[in-house]
Amino acid sequence: MGRNDLTLTLLLLFCLHASIAYGAVIDPEPRASTSNTATRDWWQVAQFYQIYPRSFKDSNGDGIGDLKGIVSQLDYLQEIGVTATWLSPIFKSPMVDFGYDISDFFDIQDEYGTLDDFDELVAEAKKRGLKIILDFVPNHSSDENVWFQKSVKREKGYEDYYVWHDGYVNAETGEREPPSNWLQAWRGSAWEWNEERQQYYLHQFAVQQPDLNYRNPAVVAQMKRVLSYWLDRGVAGFRIDAVPWCFEVLPDATGRYPDEPLSGYTDDPDNEAYLRHIYTQDQPETVDMVYQWKQLLDDYQRVHGGDTRVLMIETYSGLDYVMQFYGNRTKKGAEVPFNFQFIVGGNGDKNNTQLTAPGFVKIIRSWLDNMPAGKTANWVMGNHDQRRVGSRYGEERIDLMNMLQMFMPGVSITYMGEELGMTDLDISWEDTRDPAACNSNSSIYEQFTRDPGRTPFQWSSEANAGFSSTSNTWLPINPNYVTVNVETEAASDSSHLSIYKQLSQLRKSKTLQYGSVSYASIGDNVLAIKRSLKGEPSYVLVANVLGISSVNVDVASAVRATGNYKIKVLNPSAKNTVGASVTLNNLSLEPYAAFIVESD
Repeated sequence: MGRNDLTLTLLLLFCLHASIAYGAVIDPEPRASTSNTATRDWWQVAQFYQIYPRSFKDSNGDGIGDLKGIVSQLDYLQEIGVTATWLSPIFKSPMVDFGYDISDFFDIQDEYGTLDDFDELVAEAKKRGLKIILDFVPNHSSDENVWFQKSVKREKGYEDYYVWHDGYVNAETGEREPPSNWLQAWRGSAWEWNEERQQYYLHQFAVQQPDLNYRNPAVVAQMKRVLSYWLDRGVAGFRIDAVPWCFEVLPDATGRYPDEPLSGYTDDPDNEAYLRHIYTQDQPETVDMVYQWKQLLDDYQRVHGGDTRVLMIETYSGLDYVMQFYGNRTKKGAEVPFNFQFIVGGNGDKNNTQLTAPGFVKIIRSWLDNMPAGKTANWVMGNHDQRRVGSRYGEERIDLMNMLQMFMPGVSITYMGEELGMTDLDISWEDTRDPAACNSNSSIYEQFTRDPGRTPFQWSSEANAGFSSTSNTWLPINPNYVTVNVETEAASDSSHLSIYKQLSQLRKSKTLQYGSVSYASIGDNVLAIKRSLKGEPSYVLVANVLGISSVNVDVASAVRATGNYKIKVLNPSAKNTVGASVTLNNLSLEPYAAFIVESD
């Protein structure tokens, strides 16, 4: 779900300074730099690909992507090197938040297909060596979910399924008021009065998304049944949505919840950022809940066999909290607590086209230096909640960002369309569908909307970008689909898609799967990253991240790269050719030039 959380204050950590900053050599695992016989579990070197089903491929002409549409394009995923794809929610839903408001956790939304369609997807993916990851939404349900309807009626076993409170009567006005000053993510109070039950319920997102009560063991058991149900249907794991919100602090002895303190970041009292969410997010019980879910997945594997089932955790919290999700000395945690440092550290959905090379290094270091020993890194540049990478970092940097994501050690996670260089489409107020924007107004909605990065996937230059047979698509299609599409880019050796495929092949090398990493910035312009493994070729990624001027730099000294190198992959800004020899101790780089070189 991903929100513009107060943790964006992490940006302060990324001051852009220093003429050269060396990163310490990091071994992703103890044997990584000394042996080419080290092993990795499937997910540790995986290329994950996020599909927003509503926008991927429409098979029946209703303007909405669906499961059969995904099945029809599994060969494409295989072709670009995808290991596993995680799907944004496809469960029964009134679609207030386009699937993140779930009315039935055990069935498929009609417009996406049926359970049979889902089973077909899993089976067809398996034939191609692809794994399916589902989006699990534990914090809340839809208010149309039967659990909530029973809770409203105080039916036995469901009385405390959700977070309910009487609120308080204002002694001066005589009016009933919410239990606390807590704010929802999409403006306004997080408490809503229910006339039938005569109590307030907590909803940290839309009014139609009541928060489940994880202090009720029945809720914990129910949500574990949800996980087991989809494991039985063949999924390879789960991406866990909006994790930090699962628990809130307990009320005091009198039943009163504490008010959250002011943040000082905004004067808008309806904006989530108006408060510091110290009582409604990042509670210690949430970390333990993730450990319980991981235990369930591991137990399932022990009984049923097969590959590791993975957990991928969405949290934009501070790094000290995020790192806890990896686990501790006694309990296993998630394989992939999402590394959002190129989102929060890269200025979120704001313009980040001027981030300098030292800024890149600081973002990389922030994760690698804080990650617990023996764990696997992951690299996320964007998702369905963010503006597209090319719109945040600049279109000239699209290939560079893909190179960086897929060159670093560990897990690579691509949001659909980033391999094509898809960019944002400005959506008018009239066409806006995202509740995060619709809950505001026409004057400020662009601060909150996530629609620009959710427009339909661009398959070809045919009508409607080959996405649908109808022009009445759920969101408008970006007009640049005429040139930015799979069909056109597949025919070009220098397209974003072509470069992405080359990177997929390179990721299969032993050096990139097992090797160590060192990194440096040289002046403000040049980022250099080296991957090395004893007995295997070394690779160096070099990029002039700024478009100011050409530069001549000594990359060899910065990352201790000795010997001869030749170009393996390059972007169009690099005026050179694949296979050409280069001298790393006196390297000339044009503005925005980026390439990967291989040692002889």
